[in-house]
Amino acid sequence: MAQRRGPKSLSSEHKAALAEGRNQSRAVRRYLEALEAHKPKRGRQRTPETIKKQLAAVEEDIDSADPLKRVQLLQKRLDLTKELEAKTVSVDISSFEKDFVALAKAYSQSKGISYTAWREAGVPAAVLKSAGISRAG
Repeated sequence: MAQRRGPKSLSSEHKAALAEGRNQSRAVRRYLEALEAHKPKRGRQRTPETIKKQLAAVEEDIDSADPLKRVQLLQKRLDLTKELEAKTVSVDISSFEKDFVALAKAYSQSKGISYTAWREAGVPAAVLKSAGISRAG
């Protein structure tokens, strides 16, 4: 009869390496998410003033609208309010960038991520240079 083995315990070095990998992944993910959230949209950008004008027009039309149109206007009001909040709240991604710069080179090496892949993901060349990631590899 085969002997059953219990769970193997990890060495403290292995646990530290796993924790470092999680830390690197977390920093890289936060920076990429911040870049994605603040990526400029194509086309003409709406200003907070134009959004406020649209909100006022929606508010004016809600009371006199039929039930179907009212629910569409209510959704439009929610969408415009969310867009206005996004325009007025500025997120400083410099702290995310700082963490990315500190950890991205080791992360790139461990995951085999090239300079070109980072650039295609939207990471600016200057940030990659600061992180020590070059085209040469």
